[in-house]
Amino acid sequence: MSQHELVLDTGQGSGAVSEGRRRRSRLGLVVTGVVGGSLVALYAVAAPFVAPALRRVCLPFVPATTAQVENVLRVLRTRTGTLVDIGSGDGRIVIAAAKCGFQASGLELNPWLVWYSRYKAWREGVYRSTSFHISDLWKASFAQYSNVVIFGVPQMMDQLEVKLANELPSSAKVVACRFPFPTWVPESTEGEGIDTVWVYDAKTFRSDLHRKTGKTLLEQKSHPHS
Repeated sequence: MSQHELVLDTGQGSGAVSEGRRRRSRLGLVVTGVVGGSLVALYAVAAPFVAPALRRVCLPFVPATTAQVENVLRVLRTRTGTLVDIGSGDGRIVIAAAKCGFQASGLELNPWLVWYSRYKAWREGVYRSTSFHISDLWKASFAQYSNVVIFGVPQMMDQLEVKLANELPSSAKVVACRFPFPTWVPESTEGEGIDTVWVYDAKTFRSDLHRKTGKTLLEQKSHPHS
């Protein structure tokens, strides 16, 4: 082979290698784009279900277990009327309560979960006896509810005690799941471990609040400059 042919052959080989590299680079970009786009789409769909909505206190969406749902329904088996689930998530408590005869509502800040809950209620055939609202619990009124279910976190329970005691009728019952209220005395409990639910009578905690409030007012009158 002549020197000219050798140089030509070498140049063609380099061109082939360069072309191969370019193809691999383009393929890498395509794969990266597909994977990245898939991850973004997955996050867009999944994030609302696993990330906390914007609240005064962070409440991540953790679905109620089957045992928790059963325990809630068990302690409310003799009750009727309206029910609200605070932080209703995917709607399973509300839907289960509606099947037991309650006119049940769910309050949830996450719109994706609210829409999903409405779809589930329609699919389960209880859409007429359920309602789901995109609502901040601190801005909602609970005066119209006779039964309240809450899956809260410890950081919010003391504030919620005061709000519910001020707003609920004396005939109401409150069911706390996972965490009890800090100062209220439950009238009964059901289940064990993370599936435990605590039942509170509004008559009791309302009278406790009025007693404490009255005592505070008397102390302020007795010590006006303290």
